[in-house]
Formats: sequence, structure tokens, C-alpha cells
Amino acid sequence: MSETTQLEAPVFAEASPSVLHQLNLCNRRLERLLHNLRNEHNAEAEIRDIARDVIRAVEINPDVALACIFLSQINGTYAVRHCIETAVVTVVIARSMDLNPANSLTVTAAALTMNVGMLRHHEGFQNKNSPLSHEEMAIVRRHPEESADMLRDVGIDDDDWISCVLMHHENDEGSGYPAGIASPEVTLNAKLLSFADRYCAQVSARNYRKSILPSLALRNLIDDKQAPVDPHLADCFRRELGDFPPGCLVRLDGGEIGVVSRRQGCSRGLQVHYLRDAAGTLLSPALPRCLNDGPLAIAEGLSEDQAATRFSMKQIWGAQASL
Repeated sequence: MSETTQLEAPVFAEASPSVLHQLNLCNRRLERLLHNLRNEHNAEAEIRDIARDVIRAVEINPDVALACIFLSQINGTYAVRHCIETAVVTVVIARSMDLNPANSLTVTAAALTMNVGMLRHHEGFQNKNSPLSHEEMAIVRRHPEESADMLRDVGIDDDDWISCVLMHHENDEGSGYPAGIASPEVTLNAKLLSFADRYCAQVSARNYRKSILPSLALRNLIDDKQAPVDPHLADCFRRELGDFPPGCLVRLDGGEIGVVSRRQGCSRGLQVHYLRDAAGTLLSPALPRCLNDGPLAIAEGLSEDQAATRFSMKQIWGAQASL
């Protein structure tokens, strides 16, 4: 039976401005829709509606939206959560690139649907403790085409949307898949989606490995000689995310441990909420401080295990990060 009539009503009720809450609602809607996609009679409208809600969540507070990724606060299966996280990063970078609203909506919808052709295999691949077999790798390499075919089958004929899905694993120099095409045929939107997809894959934990620190993930992608990235996109990622995006746990050079809570403001410097002082004492409430208002600087990024502290996003960002 189609889920169309059973999806939640539009998630942006005026009384509920929480970015975290809205992204989790979007994730649940997307999970149901993608798993039932072939039975949907209004798939394009439903996907675009979810894409608009993701965009609006980012517009409420992009720092909170990004922190949801780095603090693993979007619940659900990795396969669908990864699409929501990739869509969030896509929206942040699209805003930096001054993409027009129609273009931003299209690439966000593409992010939400880029892996639908591999959805039934995804969790099995995640649970493997060994390398993928040749047959499984063939499924991975076919999934952009299978995803595009599924989208066409349910009535989506937007060429830009379809091309983004088809090319989100292609590389400028022709080393990607499924077709091995090269620039200038690879569109800018597809390059944006590809960068966001690979970035989110690295900074999110998988069943078989821990997440990679954002600074290392960014370097891995920008310095990848086998799959060079568009210099303009690389500049946008450096400017909008940098080494220490919101939600990144850090140790300051004075020994304090904190979480980056804002990228800009405070004379355009990073804002960090201190969670532990230099002696290791837990601070409650967490204390905000803009780094360029004083002598301290970030010494290193930390994993959750290294930070050895737990907190709710609401403690740091207030109502916009409540569940």
C-alpha cells in the first residue's frame, strides 16, 4: 500500500523551531518513502517537499544542522541518514556558491535519492567484516544507474536531478563510475553532490569503522591525487566547514575540552563551548567563548572517546537543538 497518505503533515509547525527535531522528522519521512518508492504515485512532489524541509532546517541555523552530523544526532539506518547528512552539507555549500533556489532544491533532492538503487543492499554491506566481493562491488558501481532508473520509473524526469544522481561518483579526470566520463561533462551540481557524499561518508561512523575527524576528512578529499576536486568547491568547503565545523569536539592549547558551537560571529571567529576545564573538571553549564577574543586556540580535534564527556545538543544550542 502506498505510504503517500500516511506521511507526516508538513514538519515546520511554528511552535517547533528545532533544527534537530525537523531533520529527524525528515529522515523518518524519507526512510518510509524510499523503501516504498515503487508504490508511490506522487514521488517527485514528496521528495521535493522533504528537500524543502531540509533546506528550511539549514536556513533556521546552519551551525546546528551541521552539528547534528558531527554529533551523530540524526537517528535511523545509515543508508538513509547518510542521504540526509549529505543533503545538509549540500545546502550549506550551495548557499556559499550562491546557487539559485531552484538549483539548490534540485541538488538537495538528488542527495536524498542518490543511493535508492542500492538501498536494499546497503545494510548488508555495512555489516560485513570482510571486503566486498566482485559481485557486491558490481552492485556498488551500478547503483547510480539503478537509482536513476528507479527515479524515472516513478515519474521523475528532471534532467538535472537525474544527471546529478547518475554522475555523483564520476571524477573530473574520468576515473569514476558508472560511465567513466570526465569534465566538462560532469556538471557542477554533480561535483557538489560527490564532494558532500564523500565528506559525509568519512565523518560519519560505520558499523565497521569509527568516524574520521573533519580536518582529516577534508584533507583526504582535497589532497586526493587520484580524484582531484574542483578548486572552487574545495575553497567553499574550506570556508564553510574548515577543520573545526560546529559539533566538532576539540582540545584547546590550554588543556580545556569543548565543542565548536558557531563558525562565525565574535569578530568572525570560531565560538567554542567549554565542557571541561584544564584540570578535567566537568563544567555545567558549558561556557561559551570566542577564540579570537582571547589568547587560547584549538590544539586538536577529538573523537567522542578522547573527549570523554557526554552532553545534549540542547545544552549548547538551546531550543533549536531540542528533541
